[in-house]
Amino acid sequence: MSAWRVPGFRRLGAAWTFSNFGDSALILTLGIWAKDLTGSNAAAGLVFLALGLPVFLAPFAGHVADRVSRRRLVVVVDVVAAVGVLALLFVRSADQLWLIYVVTFGYGCVGYLTSAAQSGLLRDMLVDDELAGANGVLSTIDQGLRLLTPLVGAGLYTVYGGGAVAVLTSSALVIAALVMLTVCVDETPPSPSAEREHFVREVAAGARHIRTVPGLARTVVLVGIAFAATGFGNSTTFAVIDDGLELGSEFFGVLASIQGCGSVLGGLTAAWVIRRLGEHATIGVGLALIAAGFATGLVPSVAVVGTGSAVLGLGVVWMVVGLVTLRQRLTPARLQGRVSAATTMAFNGPQTVGIATGAALIAAVDYRILVAVMAGAVAACAVLLVLRAGRSRSLDGVPASAAVPVSADDVPADEGSARPSDLDRHRT
Repeated sequence: MSAWRVPGFRRLGAAWTFSNFGDSALILTLGIWAKDLTGSNAAAGLVFLALGLPVFLAPFAGHVADRVSRRRLVVVVDVVAAVGVLALLFVRSADQLWLIYVVTFGYGCVGYLTSAAQSGLLRDMLVDDELAGANGVLSTIDQGLRLLTPLVGAGLYTVYGGGAVAVLTSSALVIAALVMLTVCVDETPPSPSAEREHFVREVAAGARHIRTVPGLARTVVLVGIAFAATGFGNSTTFAVIDDGLELGSEFFGVLASIQGCGSVLGGLTAAWVIRRLGEHATIGVGLALIAAGFATGLVPSVAVVGTGSAVLGLGVVWMVVGLVTLRQRLTPARLQGRVSAATTMAFNGPQTVGIATGAALIAAVDYRILVAVMAGAVAACAVLLVLRAGRSRSLDGVPASAAVPVSADDVPADEGSARPSDLDRHRT
């Protein structure tokens, strides 16, 4: 937990806690609210579509995060989001349902902006050896809050209505912004205007960087394939519960809680695993655990499926923390936002296709076949990553400044020397 010794990270972690508390309390409530106003499952589902659509704007969010002060960006975005969420106070009937969709879409955009900015802040704030621990801590906070705050949001909504949840989320975002104002970090300055390229090339710089770093490119492709396969899980989970376990759909909440417990354990142990295995092997092991967790859906046993949910939660966090740490470490500071956004597109896009495919097939294909295909595809990606881990271990020691630049304009020749030393960053 050496990252905790850096004051800036402690404060960033506190801001992250408040903003994620607001997120978790709000998102589930919006779906419930839409269903209550209209009585329509489709209306509730559109809330999550509105939340997911901003993924297509992620490259632009990454570009913005690389062109301004990231700390100020997070502060401004949190304040704007806090004001925007209060628009939900005007929702009184189904006639104002469009406000819920607009706020949800905007909130999704906020998530990509802050995520891209945070990646760069961590890269400037911490040395390489501290990144895994920091990502593990943030993941633990995130997963821990997901166990509790949806219940807080749903309870507040039931007693006082959606407006009360909006006020709670707005307050949490304002507190997060105030905490971020106190974060001290020596940020890498954006590239000078004279060194910048055409807008389209600037926005696409993250994808080009991934392509030119072999260890990162192979990993992103394999994880993207695995994400596409996991999209089947949205359709097969309820089939496992209904047809396999012969239980009501409310058992999904139990499995989600069990998975959350596994995710918290994953956040607490991810840095330890990365130190011993390296990022590539950790990602591979994480995918193997995800495959094993899905495969338990083939066994009609509550104990087996419950255990699989915990294993799934553990594997997801190990995979994510390993991947985020690898991406941050092999990416120059000035490209952090765009590379973060590019990886998000590479994963969420295929997963969306997988979700749609699974939804189309579940009515015609036995769910056990889909579960087997999903687990097999993820396991194959895991095997390829683990087999390459030994060869890739040499890349695990490559500093970001030595990664192959995508162009002279994206990464100036003095990138390594222009950044503050590790000791200077610790003193901030």
